[in-house]
Amino acid sequence: MTTPNRASPAIQRLQLRTKLRKYRTAARLTQRQVAARMEWSPSKLLRIEAGEVGISVNDLRPLLALYAVTDEATVEELLNLARGSRKMPFTEYRDLFDKDFLSFLAMESSAFVTRSFQPLVMPGLLQTEEYAMAIIRAYTSDEFSEQQQQRMIEARMQRQEALDRDHAETYFILDESVIRRQVGGPGVMRAQLRRLAELAAHPRRSIMIFPFSRGAHAASQGPFTLFEFEEDMPPFVYLENLRGTATVSTATEHFVSYLELFWTLEAQTIKGDRVPRILLQIADHLETEPHDLHIGPSDD
Repeated sequence: MTTPNRASPAIQRLQLRTKLRKYRTAARLTQRQVAARMEWSPSKLLRIEAGEVGISVNDLRPLLALYAVTDEATVEELLNLARGSRKMPFTEYRDLFDKDFLSFLAMESSAFVTRSFQPLVMPGLLQTEEYAMAIIRAYTSDEFSEQQQQRMIEARMQRQEALDRDHAETYFILDESVIRRQVGGPGVMRAQLRRLAELAAHPRRSIMIFPFSRGAHAASQGPFTLFEFEEDMPPFVYLENLRGTATVSTATEHFVSYLELFWTLEAQTIKGDRVPRILLQIADHLETEPHDLHIGPSDD
């Protein structure tokens, strides 16, 4: 009997959808043909292959038979993937977030390596609750009720459990504007910077600052996040625009281009022990001299 897959539900669902697409293609069947033979609506198969919904064991068995997948070990492996992928993280927030962002949350909770560049605001994984509250209210005041905003804050705090996973590595590049902008006022920002200084001391978390003195750069147009996984999974690129909508890509050439961009930025950042020291200095100067502290590349 095949050993049950121990990967996260998000990874198992992605593995399953990739394999099902491959077997359908090998069987020379279109999505419309499969839906007709299974007596499903076309949208059901589309959503399964997109990873938006799981598939039950009872539905998977006849689907594999249709694809002529009969090897017992292979069938058992796929059934285990189906069983393990039924409970996706953050599904209780489907009424608040679109499918692309839910996919992002699933990747974030499962990635072995996360690399993020943020030019405007603190990454969600690093935000204090008060900072998150200020950001969410600024972004959503006209669209969501106070109760919905509170649930968004709850989801953001829940996301931060990803930082505590064993062996996961996270790399953050923050434009200097991220640590200068007083989101929520001096008190909220001071607490956020001190929290960031604490997080920067962790051996598997790298927090870097891209200083104003570096001038214009190739990533000025917007934030991006890169995910890599231990399992047999392609890496992901997540691009977010100013309206909050996103592009998610698994194309290898797309990932490599953004990884090279990240490394280019990384080479120009302030990093290491200097980062907590700078963050605490800015926190101490917020009320008295908020704009007088220079943190150029040669700053010691």
